[in-house]
Amino acid sequence: MSGVAVAIRRLLPKKLPPSLSRSPGNLYEVLSRYPQDGVGQRVHQTRWTAKGLSDCYWEVTRTKLKLEATHGKAWGVLTWRGKRVSERDEKIPGGLKYRWASGASTIPPDSPPKTAA
Repeated sequence: MSGVAVAIRRLLPKKLPPSLSRSPGNLYEVLSRYPQDGVGQRVHQTRWTAKGLSDCYWEVTRTKLKLEATHGKAWGVLTWRGKRVSERDEKIPGGLKYRWASGASTIPPDSPPKTAA
């Protein structure tokens, strides 16, 4: 490898910043990928899809991101199984605890439907 290539490689980050990554991450990393820090976006916890819950999401109304968008606070309105649950915006819980993705939760077409036991 030439000296120029080695120098360039040292300057490049080893890992993409959260705002450029496309994979699910914590809530604040996902919101930082959008203009206005994600205000107006729909986001959901990836575990909701794994549990067979569809059409569940938070619609973000305001955010306060910090530490290069890896931490912060976010508020929104919850829609659960297609029905709006929140009367007004409330703080979104589990921003760091769970993995989040943009859009509403959906059930994969090849998975069997969940039945109540």
